[in-house]
Amino acid sequence: MKLLVVGASYRTAPVATLEQLAVGPADLTRTLDHLLAQPYVSEAVLVSTCNRVEVYAAVSGFHGGLGDICAVLAEQAGTLPASLANHLYVHYDAAAVDHVFRVAAGLDSMVVGEAQILGQLRDAYHWASGADSAGRLLHELMQQALRVGKRAHAETGIDRAGQSVVSAALDLAAGHLDGALAGRPALVVGAGAMGALGVATLSRLGAGPLTVTNRGADRAVRLAESYGASAAPMAGLTDVLSTVDIVVAATAATEPVLTREVVTRALADRDPDRGPLVLLDLAVPRDVEAGVAGLPGVEVIDIDRMAAVLAGGPAAAEAAAVERIVTAEVESFLTWLRGADVAPTVAALRGRAEDVVATELRRLAQRRPDLSDDQRAEVARTVHRVVQRLLHQPTVRVRQLAAEPGGDQYAALLRELFDLQVPQTSPVDTVPDVVDTDPTPYPGGER
Repeated sequence: MKLLVVGASYRTAPVATLEQLAVGPADLTRTLDHLLAQPYVSEAVLVSTCNRVEVYAAVSGFHGGLGDICAVLAEQAGTLPASLANHLYVHYDAAAVDHVFRVAAGLDSMVVGEAQILGQLRDAYHWASGADSAGRLLHELMQQALRVGKRAHAETGIDRAGQSVVSAALDLAAGHLDGALAGRPALVVGAGAMGALGVATLSRLGAGPLTVTNRGADRAVRLAESYGASAAPMAGLTDVLSTVDIVVAATAATEPVLTREVVTRALADRDPDRGPLVLLDLAVPRDVEAGVAGLPGVEVIDIDRMAAVLAGGPAAAEAAAVERIVTAEVESFLTWLRGADVAPTVAALRGRAEDVVATELRRLAQRRPDLSDDQRAEVARTVHRVVQRLLHQPTVRVRQLAAEPGGDQYAALLRELFDLQVPQTSPVDTVPDVVDTDPTPYPGGER
């Protein structure tokens, strides 16, 4: 059984495509059952967030498994598999493990190091366990991914990277506002995780009064109340823009929210002596329309401008430390996995040997009925010792070789030489009732 990851994220697909692929809680079990009904898929975990939709699967063949998963995703999106091809990424075996561990550690997030993905992975695993779609292979993968994510946050400052994005943007903004944000009226557009971080950081820096607006008014009200800010309807965006000096835009909208028309109207009502209107665009896709940057009296700071500030800074250094953790953990998991793959073959070989010994002892009993019970027992012990000694070194050695890259060939060779029939693991084998524990099924790094 092999690992396969097929997915789409903010890196590869527009938000509209992610919305089509997204699987809500009401449809999760149905979709997991649909995946397991495919001929090449035996285990599945489905992760569906605002930034990614990914299927982690145990498959019996790469091409067959890929075709099965793409067909299910295309059906979910209401389109043909070919139309999704340019938006999907595929990771197989070692690359699949690396990807899942990177996701858990926050390295693949839009905001590097954000911890929310750990909770989302945990929820996806719990759901798959409840639907009996996570078996032995994905059980180990998800357990260790959660542990690697926790280790990354515990041993590095990667969870500060998300704050570094906002802080870096606000540092740049301060440079356009006489070097300080204290007392500057500010607006946050969007009430998601990044919007909340924007409100928290602006509040800590003393900016104010603060206003929050969001398409979902209830979320804006809750976020505003948490920080003593006020909430404004999205319909009144132009009016609020004319009264602030700094805007943090962080929505999940598919089209720009701060269009050239909206900003132009706000500028017409804004006192020009207040200085520039600084717009921080922290969204992907962008919230600020491209033409806005050319308007007089406006400064736009987007992800591209912030990249130069963040490169080589604390976030980059912490990310490099997490990369080292992930690399070591991936190799440890693959070593365990290769060893686990050969275990059923070794067991089958020993079972075959025991069957041969038992057959020959029965034949001896028929040919030599004159042997006493003690004599037959001594013969049996001798034959068993001989067989065990003959098998000991080869089985130890094949386990060692199997732990190396390409080690699955040795198990296949044993099966071929001794004509061993190794049963496949049940797709729902050994799934624990509590899935967020700290197991140590393989010799990984520190916990």
